[in-house]
Amino acid sequence: MISGVSLVGVWVNDIDASLRFYADKLGFTVTSDITLGDGYRWATVAHPDHPELEVNLQVPGPPLDPESATYIRRSLDKGVLHGVGLATTDCQETFRELSARGVEFVQEPSDRPYGVEAVARDNSGNFLVIVERHEYTGEDFAHAEVGGRYDA
Repeated sequence: MISGVSLVGVWVNDIDASLRFYADKLGFTVTSDITLGDGYRWATVAHPDHPELEVNLQVPGPPLDPESATYIRRSLDKGVLHGVGLATTDCQETFRELSARGVEFVQEPSDRPYGVEAVARDNSGNFLVIVERHEYTGEDFAHAEVGGRYDA
């Protein structure tokens, strides 16, 4: 039986730079950095309070086929890939702390029906959505049905 999520993958341009970003800027811990056969590198980070959920930082390449790797690299260059959602108990304070560490924000903290949200980018251009969650229901969203389906 599945007991939870333990690993998510994030595409990056440079594993060394991304390990530094996630550790130095976001406060994550490097949990593994291993070079396997054919130069494939397995590198993961985790938040110290949640070591059971690792983020695998990987560059586009094998085992992807060349066409897929090129597509991922182009998407990284465009800055259109989603990285991870990050929880916080105080979005305003997290915004101030991360801004002081040099994290680039594309959206300052804003009130949403589900909480306070800010959007940053990692060093590869991936979106990092930082949310201080509040209780909410489907009725809190305009154009939504109670079941949560969008109804324009």
